[in-house]
Amino acid sequence: MRLILFIIVISQFLCTSLWFAGNSIISDLAKDLNLDQNFLAHLTSAIQFGFITGTFVFAVFTISDRFSPSLVFFCSSILAGLFNLGICINDIDESEILLFRFLTGFFLAGIYPVGMKIVSDYYQTGLGKSLGFLVSALVLGTAFPHLLKNFTLGFPWKYVLYGTTGLSVIGGLNVLLFVPNGPYRKPAQKIKLTAFIKGFTNKNFRSISFGYFGHMWELYSFWTFVPIMITSRNNYYTTTNLNVSLLSFLIIAAGSVACVFSGMLSQYFGAKKIATLSLALSCGCCLVSPFFLFSRSSILFILFLFIWGLVVIADSPLFSTLVAQNAPDESKGTSLTIVNCIGFSITIVSIQFISLVSSKINPQLIYMLLAIGPILGLVALLKKK
Repeated sequence: MRLILFIIVISQFLCTSLWFAGNSIISDLAKDLNLDQNFLAHLTSAIQFGFITGTFVFAVFTISDRFSPSLVFFCSSILAGLFNLGICINDIDESEILLFRFLTGFFLAGIYPVGMKIVSDYYQTGLGKSLGFLVSALVLGTAFPHLLKNFTLGFPWKYVLYGTTGLSVIGGLNVLLFVPNGPYRKPAQKIKLTAFIKGFTNKNFRSISFGYFGHMWELYSFWTFVPIMITSRNNYYTTTNLNVSLLSFLIIAAGSVACVFSGMLSQYFGAKKIATLSLALSCGCCLVSPFFLFSRSSILFILFLFIWGLVVIADSPLFSTLVAQNAPDESKGTSLTIVNCIGFSITIVSIQFISLVSSKINPQLIYMLLAIGPILGLVALLKKK
């Protein structure tokens, strides 16, 4: 069982490296194609929108409940990797880039939530700890393109895309060859077009889902704008020259440690308590961000971003655990998928909103607006039944 979890975690890391591959090369793309300053938001939103569309399709047709999750994972990893390479086409334009990122995101829907489904088919006890490792792999995978970009400085930006696609293929093969269907899997026998809404009839499921939605308002906007925060500080204090790619990787990747740690804590204090605490702490980071983002001290600035990077993701595996535990057994995969679908829909609104207001208000105050989601999420979690 431990070997199975290890394989799934490694495979999740390899495949989700596709997620921010486009973001890590945005400066090179912008230079080569004369893209405007808002293209980063559009690029991130494209892959998020693809993921949303994919999760909705997978949920409505109960793909991961009717077919072998390992086979779904493998096929998705191959297709997502191929569309990731699409950006390498010569003379590509903006709309084509966005289309390929959309299609990459569509098939990531067969990787991230399906990976959680596979883990929940193997573990009933200790699910929070197991999903902590899995989401940790997602975090590392998300951050990895920034590190890859740092190591390929001086090389064509296409190398990042070649590398991430290769990793995705390896990850998909690992799951197909070494991860059979889990002992607790209960396959659905036929399509039920309304199965994806069944979980929301449960009050606990609704409360947890709304807490997760608040968390998602903050998470991907934070990850998207970390390089912008560092670049803005470099521009504000011209004597500093912080390494944007390396620091972005380290700050986002630090969250992987928090996922593992929060998963372990949940075994002693309960998943809901730790998730609520983490959401409250990340909300606090949003609210105090004006005091640190333009601090004269680079050490204080970096330390703050590391702390924020830890608490912003620590609740994610716990929300997934709570969703899986409160979802109907016969549609667990579908419930996980539709909650992901709605959560990632919210990330598009958040990213576009922050991008829109960034030119209209004081840059020190922008990221306080990320607290909107956690505040609403906390209200849902703390509301008395």
